[in-house]
Amino acid sequence: MIQLQQIQRVFRTAELETTALNTINLTIEAGEFVAIMGPSGCGKSTLLSILGMLDSPSDGVYNFKGQDIARYREKQLAELRKSQLGFVFQSFNLIDELTVFQNVELPLQYQGVASSERKQRVEAILKRMQLDHRADHLPLQLSGGQQQRVAVARALVINPALILADEPTGNLDSKNSEEVMQMLRQLNQDGTTIVMVTHSEHEARYASRMVQMLDGQIVSERALAPAAEVKYA
Repeated sequence: MIQLQQIQRVFRTAELETTALNTINLTIEAGEFVAIMGPSGCGKSTLLSILGMLDSPSDGVYNFKGQDIARYREKQLAELRKSQLGFVFQSFNLIDELTVFQNVELPLQYQGVASSERKQRVEAILKRMQLDHRADHLPLQLSGGQQQRVAVARALVINPALILADEPTGNLDSKNSEEVMQMLRQLNQDGTTIVMVTHSEHEARYASRMVQMLDGQIVSERALAPAAEVKYA
């Protein structure tokens, strides 16, 4: 699905040049669950931004489903983002004034999907996420774990090729964190491709592969044996 070749990302100002990513080579197959780890400032968030087409590399090749998009214009990237990518962030980024149903419906409105189809798809994904009984609730009426499940439902409603998760449990306690991670693993087992940035080696164990970064480079990759159950201490 994804192949990065010799990806560089350099930030320049009049007085300073900072290399955030240095010669990144990475392949992500359809159906994988990849965890990207590393200390703060190592480049993992920059890498996720490039994978999510929110930023463009300074050099290198980014093949997404057979297309080199490294030099795509913003309009082309925006169309790909809307149709192919789902995002889950540490902060849930829900709109407090909208109901659960309305929050999940938003990406479909941006795509111009007809009202009847939007209703059908939102109802189906809320049922899948076991949130159908909360459809008319506001975000502040939900627990943190439920809010993150709404965010995942919003990401999934467009049937994305890839979900990108940036510290998806960073604002949750251990019980809600486990709930969200179990849900992400189940989604992956159902066929969804997931790339997750995390500081937590425990949460990385839910993935099928771990990528370690340091100083803007990938320093190691290893497959993770599937665990029957991952529990928080």
